Amino acid sequence: MVSPRLLPLLLLTQVFGQAQRMTQDALLMQYIERRIMLLEERIEKCNQDMNRNVREFRDFRKEIMFRLDGLSIYKTEFKNEMEVMGSRIERMEKDVDYLEAQQPTQPCVEIDDKLVEAEIQQEKKRRAKFRMTSDCDTMLTSFRSLKIVKKAGEAQGSWIKDPTRDFHKIYFFSGTSGNSFVEFAGIRAFMDGVGRQAPKRVTLPLAWQGTGHVAQNGFLYFHSNGTLNQIIKYDMRNGTASDRMLLQGAGRIPAYQLTPGTFIDLALDEQGLWAIHAEPENNGDGTIVLTKLDQSNLAVEHTWDTSCTSKGAEAAFVICGTLYVVYNTQFGGRSHVQCVYDVVDTVTSADIHALYFPKRYGKHSMIHYNPRERQLYAWDDGYQTIYKLNTKKKLEERPSFK
Repeated sequence: MVSPRLLPLLLLTQVFGQAQRMTQDALLMQYIERRIMLLEERIEKCNQDMNRNVREFRDFRKEIMFRLDGLSIYKTEFKNEMEVMGSRIERMEKDVDYLEAQQPTQPCVEIDDKLVEAEIQQEKKRRAKFRMTSDCDTMLTSFRSLKIVKKAGEAQGSWIKDPTRDFHKIYFFSGTSGNSFVEFAGIRAFMDGVGRQAPKRVTLPLAWQGTGHVAQNGFLYFHSNGTLNQIIKYDMRNGTASDRMLLQGAGRIPAYQLTPGTFIDLALDEQGLWAIHAEPENNGDGTIVLTKLDQSNLAVEHTWDTSCTSKGAEAAFVICGTLYVVYNTQFGGRSHVQCVYDVVDTVTSADIHALYFPKRYGKHSMIHYNPRERQLYAWDDGYQTIYKLNTKKKLEERPSFK
């Protein structure tokens, strides 16, 4: 048994021991709390640093993406400029070959003035012979009259005739894209909607785009929809696409600024099939390019960079190898021919000044010359119109040769 005297001492010792253990536990808890607080502070600092790093990474990513977009734009512009330069160089080489073929390089020998004069006269005779064999010596002087045939279809479209085969028929294209057209037996059937033959809707195997279609000798030529610069030759007799070609340099900008739906405008004159398109310049404008095509196989015969701009232009047509570009205002005004380019350099813009159309205020989406009838077929804000022309013979020689 424990002695009564020792009992208080044991109790006191036990109490002190418990107090000491509690004190130690309290100190341990305080130490653990301090360590936890330090850990929480470090974790918070890590979170802040991580959030800051994430923000900086996002900002860096945005900056990189912005610079990559800029580089992509520069790459595209550089590529386009290289393509334009390549096409220009190619055409320059063709021009050099063409000039060399037309006038072979002469040996470097001394010749007297009489021989030079004889060669000049011979060259003049050769040019005159070329003009006679082409059987095309007229130039436009003014517009004689305007005839409004009908108002049909959309604000933009095209209506054409074949000058060589079934030349009475009318081919009607409403809008700037589609896969069909309407064939009318003649102008009377088109105007009145009556005739021996009902209008026939023809569905094409390939869709068309723009308003630059032409018909020649039973074939329809058009710009294939959804392609950059593919021209289709469609046989209207058997309903098949008989040929196609890619017009180099075309399709990047509209042929005319005021007719944005037309990228390739095809044309007919006494010398055959032509293609008109525009190529971009560094100042944002476009230069109109004229190409002579072989209508039998769509081969390119020759290409000319004209002096005409596509800015402010709405349409163009070709008469006897001379390109007449029609200009207007953005909101519609009085159309006028302001720029002329002749492939044999006989007619210039200075020879015709400004030719204004008969007084009518609108915008043309197409103007095509019919070499059989020698008049223009046009689409003016949904009105199908015909312009009769006044012409004269081209000058036999330019004044600068005199």
